[in-house]
Amino acid sequence: MQNFLLKLGINALALWLTTRLYGGVYFEQGSTWDVLVAALVLGLVNALIRPLLLLLSLPINVLTLGLFTLIVNGVVLSIVAGVTRLVVANFGAAVVGALVLTVVSWVLDSVLHVLDGRRQQL
Repeated sequence: MQNFLLKLGINALALWLTTRLYGGVYFEQGSTWDVLVAALVLGLVNALIRPLLLLLSLPINVLTLGLFTLIVNGVVLSIVAGVTRLVVANFGAAVVGALVLTVVSWVLDSVLHVLDGRRQQL
């Protein structure tokens, strides 16, 4: 349960930072609950729908050497925007926003692992 809450917090922080770094993705109202709900929905969509989309798009993904995954990530962000208060300006903004979200999430996760490694060494 603690790991789930930690991942939810990282996703929420990454999503919030993405809305601050890129203007094409933003919240209608910037409340903390909206960010947490969007992060929870993002986690569910990533766990349930994204693998199916990747499987269905496998032939085109192979032809584009994996670059079509950016489009799939944009679709995932658009789905999240459709059911939460997250607003995506257009599909191009969804693709760029998904790319920014991926980079921000990777950086936060890396920092957390470095800090966790230091804590375990002490």
